[in-house]
Amino acid sequence: MTTVPITRLLDRAGEGDAEAWNAVFDGVYDELRLLARRQRGRWTGHATLDTTALVHEAWLKLARPDELSLRDRGHFFALASRVMRQILCNYARDRAAQKRGGGRERVTLDEGVVGGDSGPAAAVALRDLDDALTRLEQSHARVARVVECRFFGGLTVQETADALGVSPRTVKREWRFAQAWLQGELAGGEHDG
Repeated sequence: MTTVPITRLLDRAGEGDAEAWNAVFDGVYDELRLLARRQRGRWTGHATLDTTALVHEAWLKLARPDELSLRDRGHFFALASRVMRQILCNYARDRAAQKRGGGRERVTLDEGVVGGDSGPAAAVALRDLDDALTRLEQSHARVARVVECRFFGGLTVQETADALGVSPRTVKREWRFAQAWLQGELAGGEHDG
């Protein structure tokens, strides 16, 4: 990651400084594109939702810095990961609604979780993942944040730990828990939790 003083700019932007918010955008744009590109690599949905569109839509959702409480750069990227999740999953819901029939597609939290399929099946898989993640969030909110950072944001273990204010060991443990929990949930089986 770059060494732009994002934390200082975020503080100023939170106080209403529009120039600081523009500087945040300039400082994080390439990193947001990288996050979006990672997502596009996992889910090759409709061509109109390309990397640039995903970044710009995420930025629009983040466009009220005075209404956000951002602690630092890591917190910003955790929030950006969550916003990208919402955008992709809302888009997937729209795509899945177009699918005829039904059926559930098996989804895992591997690198290729929904990659390679650009049709409605990928949209259904992403929608099912989002539904399961929403259920996980109800009982294990931080674990759900770990999934957003790692899976939807493509953050490393260390970046996720920094973003959430926990240790890398905690991130690893919660990531393993999330993978097992979500696998059980998506397979329709039982899980501990």
